[in-house]
Formats: sequence, structure tokens, C-alpha cells
Amino acid sequence: MRTWLALFWQSMKVFILFTGCTILFYCGIMWVNQEYQDYHRYDKPEGAAVKVYNSATGEDVDWFNRLVLFYLDGE
Repeated sequence: MRTWLALFWQSMKVFILFTGCTILFYCGIMWVNQEYQDYHRYDKPEGAAVKVYNSATGEDVDWFNRLVLFYLDGE
């Protein structure tokens, strides 16, 4: 009977540890989500922003060259 109680107590300790770690992980994920929820990545830049890519090169780019460029750049 004593071994059953020891086994039950060990199982309860593992269960409590697992539950505590799960709750801690969940609270951490919710905190990160709340921090970045109002972060707008695609807002227009302020100040003296410069356009990085100019697609108007003067020549008409066909779909095959655009596809090759897509695969080369990985965009």
C-alpha cells in the first residue's frame, strides 16, 4: 500500500509541474501577443524615407524574367 501512495505522490508532482509549466508558457505567449498586437509593420514611413526598389527601368520585363528573379531573390 505504501508503494502505491509513493507512486501516486510522484505522479501528482509530475502533473503539477507539467501544469505549472504549461500555464507559465501560456502566460508568456499571451504577453508577447499583447506586446506586438498594436505593432503596425506596414505603416508608411515617416521622415525622409527613400524608395529602395524602382521597378520602372524603362524596359518591359516579361513574366519569365520576373519568375527567375523571384526564385533568385527568394521573395
